[in-house]
Amino acid sequence: MIYELRIYHIHEGRMDAIHRRFSEHTLDLFAKHGMKVVDFWEDLTSNTLYYTMEHPDKESRDKNFAAFVADPEWIEVKSASEADGPIVQQVESFLMQRVPYSPLA
Repeated sequence: MIYELRIYHIHEGRMDAIHRRFSEHTLDLFAKHGMKVVDFWEDLTSNTLYYTMEHPDKESRDKNFAAFVADPEWIEVKSASEADGPIVQQVESFLMQRVPYSPLA
């Protein structure tokens, strides 16, 4: 099992838009493509959203994300949600594995 930390730097004033997009559309589309979100966090001092995903392996992660970004429903949702301007300024992604001494291992 691998984990992915995704960090979204959100444009000023667009945090509500990213929350709506995830809660109303993206999570269902992730599930449709076999992608599992573990948790979300919002930075209290900046316009940053963090979330982690769980993947069986890197190959599955890459295949599922490719299918997700090519999904016509996602393309439509993304376009509609950005009618008032872009939401995400920058995305960072880190693939990780849990260490043997993790309290959750």
